[in-house]
Amino acid sequence: MIMENANDPLESAIGERLRLLRGARAMTLDDLAGASGVSRAMISRIERGEASPTAQLLSRLCAALDLTLSAFFAFSEGTDDPVSRHEAQTVWRDPETGYQRRAVSPQGTPSRVEVIDVTFPAGARIAYPPETAKAGMTQHVWLFSGSLRMTVGDAVHDLRPGDCLYMSITEGHVFENPGDTPAHYAVVLDRGRP
Repeated sequence: MIMENANDPLESAIGERLRLLRGARAMTLDDLAGASGVSRAMISRIERGEASPTAQLLSRLCAALDLTLSAFFAFSEGTDDPVSRHEAQTVWRDPETGYQRRAVSPQGTPSRVEVIDVTFPAGARIAYPPETAKAGMTQHVWLFSGSLRMTVGDAVHDLRPGDCLYMSITEGHVFENPGDTPAHYAVVLDRGRP
Protein backbone atom coordinates (compact mmCIF):
# COMPACT_ATOMS: atom_id res chain seq x y z
CA MET A 1 0.00 0.00 0.00
CA ILE A 2 1.00 3.56 -0.48
CA MET A 3 -0.19 6.80 1.04
CA GLU A 4 -0.24 10.25 -0.52
CA ASN A 5 2.78 12.37 0.29
CA ALA A 6 2.42 15.65 2.16
CA ASN A 7 5.69 17.06 0.70
CA ASP A 8 7.64 15.85 3.73
CA PRO A 9 11.43 16.26 3.22
CA LEU A 10 12.00 12.78 4.66
CA GLU A 11 9.63 11.28 2.08
CA SER A 12 11.58 13.01 -0.70
CA ALA A 13 14.79 11.62 0.79
CA ILE A 14 13.23 8.14 0.89
CA GLY A 15 12.40 8.41 -2.81
CA GLU A 16 15.89 9.59 -3.71
CA ARG A 17 17.45 6.86 -1.53
CA LEU A 18 15.36 4.17 -3.23
CA ARG A 19 16.33 5.45 -6.68
CA LEU A 20 20.05 5.55 -5.77
CA LEU A 21 20.03 2.08 -4.22
CA ARG A 22 18.18 0.63 -7.20
CA GLY A 23 20.67 2.30 -9.56
CA ALA A 24 23.69 1.09 -7.57
CA ARG A 25 22.42 -2.45 -8.07
CA ALA A 26 21.82 -1.84 -11.79
CA MET A 27 18.15 -2.70 -11.32
CA THR A 28 15.49 -1.28 -13.57
CA LEU A 29 12.07 -0.34 -12.21
CA ASP A 30 10.82 -3.61 -13.72
CA ASP A 31 13.61 -5.59 -12.00
CA LEU A 32 12.75 -4.13 -8.60
CA ALA A 33 9.04 -4.58 -9.20
CA GLY A 34 9.54 -8.24 -10.06
CA ALA A 35 11.83 -8.89 -7.07
CA SER A 36 9.64 -7.08 -4.54
CA GLY A 37 6.11 -7.70 -5.77
CA VAL A 38 5.54 -3.93 -5.72
CA SER A 39 4.21 -2.45 -8.94
CA ARG A 40 6.49 -0.45 -11.21
CA ALA A 41 4.09 2.49 -11.00
CA MET A 42 4.20 2.54 -7.17
CA ILE A 43 7.99 2.37 -7.12
CA SER A 44 8.14 5.23 -9.61
CA ARG A 45 5.78 7.36 -7.48
CA ILE A 46 7.87 6.71 -4.37
CA GLU A 47 11.09 7.60 -6.18
CA ARG A 48 9.56 10.87 -7.41
CA GLY A 49 8.49 11.73 -3.85
CA GLU A 50 4.80 11.66 -4.81
CA ALA A 51 3.80 8.95 -2.34
CA SER A 52 4.86 7.55 1.04
CA PRO A 53 5.49 3.82 1.34
CA THR A 54 3.93 1.93 4.22
CA ALA A 55 6.10 -0.20 6.51
CA GLN A 56 5.01 -3.41 4.75
CA LEU A 57 5.69 -2.03 1.29
CA LEU A 58 9.05 -0.56 2.31
CA SER A 59 9.99 -3.88 3.90
CA ARG A 60 9.30 -5.68 0.60
CA LEU A 61 11.44 -3.17 -1.31
CA CYS A 62 14.27 -3.49 1.21
CA ALA A 63 14.13 -7.30 1.00
CA ALA A 64 14.45 -7.08 -2.80
CA LEU A 65 17.45 -4.74 -2.37
CA ASP A 66 18.94 -7.08 0.29
CA LEU A 67 18.82 -4.35 2.93
CA THR A 68 17.43 -3.95 6.41
CA LEU A 69 15.15 -1.00 7.09
CA SER A 70 17.93 0.49 9.22
CA ALA A 71 20.42 0.24 6.37
CA PHE A 72 17.85 1.82 4.06
CA PHE A 73 17.42 4.76 6.44
CA ALA A 74 21.21 5.27 6.76
CA PHE A 75 21.10 8.25 4.41
CA SER A 76 24.67 9.28 5.11
CA GLU A 77 27.83 7.26 5.32
CA GLY A 78 29.53 6.82 8.65
CA THR A 79 31.12 9.68 10.48
CA ASP A 80 34.02 9.77 12.90
CA ASP A 81 31.55 10.28 15.75
CA PRO A 82 30.63 7.03 17.52
CA VAL A 83 27.74 8.84 19.22
CA SER A 84 24.32 8.99 17.60
CA ARG A 85 22.76 12.21 18.92
CA HIS A 86 19.04 12.02 19.61
CA GLU A 87 18.23 15.12 17.57
CA ALA A 88 20.11 13.73 14.52
CA GLN A 89 18.52 10.26 14.54
CA THR A 90 16.27 9.47 11.59
CA VAL A 91 12.62 9.09 12.62
CA TRP A 92 10.13 7.62 10.18
CA ARG A 93 6.39 7.15 10.64
CA ASP A 94 4.38 4.59 8.70
CA PRO A 95 1.55 6.55 7.07
CA GLU A 96 -0.83 3.58 7.31
CA THR A 97 -0.48 2.36 10.91
CA GLY A 98 1.24 5.27 12.68
CA TYR A 99 4.14 2.97 13.60
CA GLN A 100 7.15 5.17 14.35
CA ARG A 101 10.75 3.97 14.15
CA ARG A 102 13.84 5.84 15.30
CA ALA A 103 17.24 4.66 14.04
CA VAL A 104 19.23 4.86 17.28
CA SER A 105 22.57 3.32 16.25
CA PRO A 106 25.37 5.51 14.90
CA GLN A 107 25.35 5.23 11.11
CA GLY A 108 28.18 3.63 9.20
CA THR A 109 29.84 1.77 12.05
CA PRO A 110 31.34 -1.68 11.38
CA SER A 111 29.02 -3.19 14.01
CA ARG A 112 26.68 -5.99 12.93
CA VAL A 113 24.15 -4.73 15.49
CA GLU A 114 21.51 -2.07 14.86
CA VAL A 115 19.26 -0.60 17.56
CA ILE A 116 15.82 0.74 16.66
CA ASP A 117 13.37 2.48 19.01
CA VAL A 118 9.72 1.88 18.10
CA THR A 119 6.38 3.34 19.16
CA PHE A 120 3.53 1.13 17.95
CA PRO A 121 -0.03 2.50 18.21
CA ALA A 122 -2.85 0.67 19.98
CA GLY A 123 -4.61 -1.73 17.62
CA ALA A 124 -1.86 -1.56 14.98
CA ARG A 125 -0.77 -4.68 13.11
CA ILE A 126 2.05 -5.22 10.61
CA ALA A 127 2.82 -8.57 8.98
CA TYR A 128 6.23 -9.22 7.45
CA PRO A 129 6.75 -12.09 5.01
CA PRO A 130 9.68 -14.52 5.38
CA GLU A 131 12.93 -12.88 4.31
CA THR A 132 14.98 -15.86 3.14
CA ALA A 133 17.64 -13.62 1.56
CA LYS A 134 18.57 -12.48 5.07
CA ALA A 135 19.64 -15.90 6.42
CA GLY A 136 21.56 -15.54 9.65
CA MET A 137 19.92 -12.26 10.66
CA THR A 138 18.25 -12.24 14.05
CA GLN A 139 16.56 -9.71 16.28
CA HIS A 140 15.58 -9.17 19.87
CA VAL A 141 12.29 -7.36 20.52
CA TRP A 142 12.43 -5.81 24.01
CA LEU A 143 9.13 -4.34 25.23
CA PHE A 144 9.35 -1.31 27.53
CA SER A 145 5.66 -0.41 27.90
CA GLY A 146 2.25 -1.41 26.59
CA SER A 147 1.56 -4.84 25.16
CA LEU A 148 2.79 -6.60 22.07
CA ARG A 149 1.68 -9.82 20.43
CA MET A 150 4.36 -11.36 18.25
CA THR A 151 3.58 -14.18 15.85
CA VAL A 152 6.69 -15.92 14.55
CA GLY A 153 5.89 -18.75 12.19
CA ASP A 154 3.15 -20.65 14.00
CA ALA A 155 4.12 -19.51 17.53
CA VAL A 156 2.30 -16.63 19.25
CA HIS A 157 4.06 -14.71 22.03
CA ASP A 158 2.20 -12.19 24.20
CA LEU A 159 4.83 -9.83 25.58
CA ARG A 160 4.53 -7.71 28.71
CA PRO A 161 6.80 -4.81 29.73
CA GLY A 162 10.32 -6.08 30.36
CA ASP A 163 9.89 -9.18 28.16
CA CYS A 164 12.34 -9.77 25.34
CA LEU A 165 11.74 -12.07 22.36
CA TYR A 166 14.61 -13.46 20.27
CA MET A 167 13.79 -14.48 16.70
CA SER A 168 15.16 -15.04 13.23
CA ILE A 169 13.89 -12.56 10.68
CA THR A 170 13.93 -15.21 7.99
CA GLU A 171 10.60 -16.48 9.34
CA GLY A 172 7.39 -14.62 8.59
CA HIS A 173 6.35 -12.58 11.62
CA VAL A 174 3.57 -10.28 12.76
CA PHE A 175 3.76 -7.34 15.16
CA GLU A 176 0.40 -6.58 16.78
CA ASN A 177 -0.58 -4.25 19.61
CA PRO A 178 -3.72 -5.75 21.19
CA GLY A 179 -3.79 -3.13 23.95
CA ASP A 180 -5.42 0.26 24.23
CA THR A 181 -2.16 2.22 24.70
CA PRO A 182 0.89 2.52 22.45
CA ALA A 183 3.58 -0.14 22.79
CA HIS A 184 7.12 1.16 23.17
CA TYR A 185 9.93 -1.27 22.42
CA ALA A 186 13.43 -1.66 21.04
CA VAL A 187 14.50 -3.90 18.22
CA VAL A 188 18.11 -5.02 18.44
CA LEU A 189 18.97 -6.42 15.03
CA ASP A 190 22.03 -8.58 14.39
CA ARG A 191 22.81 -8.62 10.68
CA GLY A 192 24.78 -11.85 11.18
CA ARG A 193 27.40 -10.83 8.65
CA PRO A 194 30.98 -9.94 9.57
